[in-house]
Amino acid sequence: PVLYFYFFFRATQVQYRYLTNLPKSPLGLESMAPLVRSVEETPDPIPTTITGRIPSWVNGSFLRNGPGKFEFGKDRYTHWFDGMAMMHRFHISDGDVTYSSRFLRSDSYIHNSEKNRIVVSEFGTVAMPDPCKNIFARFFSRFQIPKATDNASVNFVKYKGDYYVSTETNYMRRVDPQSLETKEKVDWTQYIAVNSATAHPHYSRDGATYNMGNSYGKGGFFYNIIRVPPPDETAAKADSPDFAGAEVICSIPAAEPRKPSYYHSFVMSENYIVFIEQPIKLDLLKFMLYRIQGKSFHKVMIWEPKYDTIFHLVNRHTGKVSKVRYRAAPMFTLHQINAYEDNGFLVMDMCCGDDGDSIGDFTLENLRKGSGEEMDKFYNSLCRNLPRRYVLPLTVDQKTPLDQNLVTLNSFKATATMTKPGEVYMTHEELHDDELLQYGGLEFPQINYEKHNGRPYRYFYSCGFGNVFSDSLLKMDVHTKELKVWRYPGLYPSEPVFVASPQATDEDDGVVMSVIITPREEKSTFLLVLDAKTFTELGRAEVPVNVPYGTHGVFNEMG
Repeated sequence: PVLYFYFFFRATQVQYRYLTNLPKSPLGLESMAPLVRSVEETPDPIPTTITGRIPSWVNGSFLRNGPGKFEFGKDRYTHWFDGMAMMHRFHISDGDVTYSSRFLRSDSYIHNSEKNRIVVSEFGTVAMPDPCKNIFARFFSRFQIPKATDNASVNFVKYKGDYYVSTETNYMRRVDPQSLETKEKVDWTQYIAVNSATAHPHYSRDGATYNMGNSYGKGGFFYNIIRVPPPDETAAKADSPDFAGAEVICSIPAAEPRKPSYYHSFVMSENYIVFIEQPIKLDLLKFMLYRIQGKSFHKVMIWEPKYDTIFHLVNRHTGKVSKVRYRAAPMFTLHQINAYEDNGFLVMDMCCGDDGDSIGDFTLENLRKGSGEEMDKFYNSLCRNLPRRYVLPLTVDQKTPLDQNLVTLNSFKATATMTKPGEVYMTHEELHDDELLQYGGLEFPQINYEKHNGRPYRYFYSCGFGNVFSDSLLKMDVHTKELKVWRYPGLYPSEPVFVASPQATDEDDGVVMSVIITPREEKSTFLLVLDAKTFTELGRAEVPVNVPYGTHGVFNEMG
C-alpha cells in the first residue's frame, strides 16, 4: 500500500484536465516522440550561447527534475513517469549561464543498470521475475508486495536548508544542488509514523517545512500533516540528513478507509492548512489483484462522483481540526495556486477539474503517436484544468444562519452556505475568462512564493496546454482575469519559476524562467528569461543538448 500514492500521483500529474466544451475539430498537432526519449547526462558544466540579455542581478541555479531514461537493455518502460530521474542545472552568474545534468543514482537506477534490465517496478511497468529463478520462485514472487521505488523524478524540495529530490513514496534522496551528486537515501518511516509524503511541501517564514503523508494500520487509514522545524542555528552543521524534531501535528481519518482519496498537494495560509479529500479513490483491493496478475498499476484509481469533496480545515499552529465540515461538489485538484485569509474568510485558489472519469493515458506509446490525426485524437480525449476559487468562512458557529450565502467579501462570486449545523456547502468562482480556453486550460501554477505565499496576491504564472505537453506560458491577473501569453509554434515550455529582483517594490518585479524544448530540431534547448511584469522576452541561453520534457523545478539563489 505504500506505493499507491506514488503510483497515482504519477498517473494523474498531467493526465487530468478540466472537461470544457472546446471544439474537437482537427488540430494537426505534432508528435511529442522526440521529447520522451532517453538522453545522455552532462555531468560537467558546459557554456551556453546567450541571445538578448540575462539580468546581471539573477545569480543562482535553476534546478529541474524529470524522467530521462526509458529503457535498460531490451526492457522498455511503459509509462512516461517510469523513466529514471534526471536532474538539470542552469547556473546563472553575471549574465552568463552554464548547463549540467546527472541521472539520480537511486537504488532503482543502480540495480537496473547492474542487471541491464528493469528489476524495480514503477507506476506503469511491472518488473518481471528474475529469469534465473525456477518456475515456482517466479510464480510466488507475484504475491510479494513490491518495495517502493526511490526513483525520485518529481521535484526538488528543501528541509532544514538541504536539497532533496522527491517523489511520493516514503523515500527521498539528498542531493548536492551544485554538483547534482546523489547523496543519502532518506526513509520517512525512520523519523515519523507515515508511509509516504508528497513532493509539494510548503515553507513557512520561520524556516519550518510542512508536508502531508499517509499512514495505515489497525486503526484505519490517516492523512497526516507533517512539520519539520527550522534548522538549529546554534548547532554545528553536519553533512548528513537532519530531520530532528520532525513530527505529525495532525491526523485526519479517511472517510472511506478501504478507498482512501488520492492527493498531490495541499493548501496552506499563514494560520491554516486545508486538506482536500477528493472523490478520486484508490482501490486497495484492485492494487493487490493487479500485482498477482502481473499488471501495472495505472488503472487502480477510480473516480466516484457520488462523494462530495471535503475540505478539512486545520489550525497549523495547534494541529486542531475544525469541527465544521466544508463540502463542495465533486472535483479534483492537483496543484494549488495560493491561499490567504481575508476578514474572517480563507480564500483558496487552485487548478481544478470536474470529470475525474476522463482519464488520459500518458503511456509512451500514446506520447509517441504520429503527428496529425493520431495525436489530435489522443489530445481530444484529455480534459483541461482551469483555475478556480473557493472561500471558506472561518467564524461558523451555532449562531450562523442557515441557507444564506456567508461570503461577504466584495466582488467575490464564490459562495458558502450552512446547510445544517456544523456543515457548510461551497460553490466556486471561475478565475478566468473565455480567452483561457483557446490555450487549452492551464496547469503548473507558480507565484511570487517568498513574498505572497499564504498572503493576498494578484498574479500567478503557469503553462497552457494547447497540446499534450504545455505549449505556452501564461501570466494571470486574478483581480481582472486578464492574461499575458508567451507562445511560439513548435516550442514547449517547462513549469515557470518566478525570481524577484533585489529591489522589487511590486509583486511582479522580477523574471520568469522556463526551459524550452522542441521536437523539430536536435539539440535546440534553451533557458528562457521573461520580464515578469511585461511578460516579454529578455534573453535566452541556448544549450547544445537534448533535454526531455520534465516535471517540476526550483530556483536556488545560493546556487
